[in-house]
Amino acid sequence: MDYNRELYQKATAFIETCYRELGQEDAIASRLDRITSEIAQCGYYTHTAEELTHGAKMAWRNSNRCIGRLFWQSLEVTDARHLDTEDDIFAALLNHLRTATNDGKIKPVITVFKPKIGGAQQVRIWNHQLLRYAGYETDGEVIGDPASLSFTGICEKLGWQGRRTPFDVLPLVIQTKENAPRWYSLPEDAVPEVAITHPAYPSFADLQLKWYAVPIISDMMLEIGGIEYTAAPFNGWYMGTEIGARNFADPFRYHMLPKVASLLGLDTERNATLWKDKALVELNIAVLHSFKAAGVTIVDHHTAAAQLKRFEENERESGREVTGDWTWLIPPLSPAATHIFHRSYNNAQLSPAFAYQGKPYE
Repeated sequence: MDYNRELYQKATAFIETCYRELGQEDAIASRLDRITSEIAQCGYYTHTAEELTHGAKMAWRNSNRCIGRLFWQSLEVTDARHLDTEDDIFAALLNHLRTATNDGKIKPVITVFKPKIGGAQQVRIWNHQLLRYAGYETDGEVIGDPASLSFTGICEKLGWQGRRTPFDVLPLVIQTKENAPRWYSLPEDAVPEVAITHPAYPSFADLQLKWYAVPIISDMMLEIGGIEYTAAPFNGWYMGTEIGARNFADPFRYHMLPKVASLLGLDTERNATLWKDKALVELNIAVLHSFKAAGVTIVDHHTAAAQLKRFEENERESGREVTGDWTWLIPPLSPAATHIFHRSYNNAQLSPAFAYQGKPYE
């Protein structure tokens, strides 16, 4: 099958679904006629602002690994397809950060930059997330986030230098077309962070933990009707376990469970004392408490699971099957206490969608 024909088929499937959902069935035929002409002339077509907006929302709705899809219709879509320069793209990313943070009342936002044109990349953001902490290895010891070791090294080769603390915010690395990437340091007022304390254990503050307020994924591709947007950073808000049970607790991340257990005076000599479980619960309590005390939106995993159940009910009422990746949807803490653990999901990949893409620096 030739590229143009395949693209037209994907465009047709998207336009028909999108326009039906928007109540614009009468416009489908004329819109597809225009798309046919555009593909024939250029080898691609351009989404209208309305198509881009609804397509991005559909992609969130189709995100099999996301527990927070109940709010897909509230996604705020920023159309940044007109931007060409790294400086302008960086300014748009700063605007995304500030809009999404919203004085702590986190808003789901996506900023969509130029798509591939004729298969050629126009914009890439090298960061996994717009906000991420650096990781440094010295004499076999890691300072900061081990997940960031390779990217931190890339940033240093580009000329950036961190302070080598456990929580250095990485710069943004932006690439346009085949140009050399450029890095930009984020101003402190664009990086909201939450200091982690515990409501019952004041000594938790001695751990000197903190985490950034907004998780903004920036290295995934947004595909809508066969058009591939290689730079489309998006965010919701945190589920507490993402920080408390993964970022802080995983042995290959910040590995805080032994320190938390020591602080709580737990017996760590035997697994049967369930010291890891006790430390994990208190660490997650601290994360939820701290975000709420700071006035920053966060959701616990039980509430998030209940919201997913409402999403599933809404989708059934709309005549759509709910797809999902069970291995990602179950929370990493007490999964059997949620309905997700006790059911299965069809992990079929629907379109529009967010998709993984290779790291540009590898």
